[in-house]
Amino acid sequence: MMTRVRKAFLSIGLIALLIGGAVTIVPPLLWGDHVDYSHVASIQDAREYQDRALLEKAWALPVAALYHANIEFQSNASFCGPTSIINVLHSLHRPGNQSMVLQDTGISTVMGYLPGGVTLDQLAEIARRKVGSNVSVLRDLDLVSFRDHLRHANDVSRRYVINFTRGPLFGTGGGHHSPIAGYLGDEDLVLVLDVNDKYGPWLVKAERLYDAMNTVDTGARKKRGLLLIE
Repeated sequence: MMTRVRKAFLSIGLIALLIGGAVTIVPPLLWGDHVDYSHVASIQDAREYQDRALLEKAWALPVAALYHANIEFQSNASFCGPTSIINVLHSLHRPGNQSMVLQDTGISTVMGYLPGGVTLDQLAEIARRKVGSNVSVLRDLDLVSFRDHLRHANDVSRRYVINFTRGPLFGTGGGHHSPIAGYLGDEDLVLVLDVNDKYGPWLVKAERLYDAMNTVDTGARKKRGLLLIE
């Protein structure tokens, strides 16, 4: 007969197995946009993606330099939005961490996770409460308007956070938030401070990033876009 202690260990093991499987399987179901991107060539194969010399040049940009000293990565797959706001706070030399960023926002976690993540509008409210600056949600931009904002990405009085889906960039993956840390105008490359440490900061052509942003968040039933914090 199975002892009580052995039953307890088996139960704990089963729970751990289920949670582990959920971490692997659930994020694509929650944050995917139900589009097949398997035909897409990943930007990871592009020369500029994490080119050392180009990254060094990008980190020397005025806003990027403010981010570079204190980058924080998300603790789990659902926390990219709040972690982006923490990095904005750090770039402004203000304190912030993942244990406090949702306090007094009306948004709560389940076992440390945000089921479904947060929408761009929810992230704007978090930014308003935690950063206290003027926060604008920018949707339905055309490519020309998007480039106009990129030209302001190096302005130290502004911060941009982009909501995009990974599929058009990497061929797989769902919705994600990360700060735009800078723009290399001559090369037309955007420095994305990816808060997922499995990717890390990377460079991408403006039009390619626009295509990933100009998609529909099926959970919010709205287009993805930019947060402008100034």
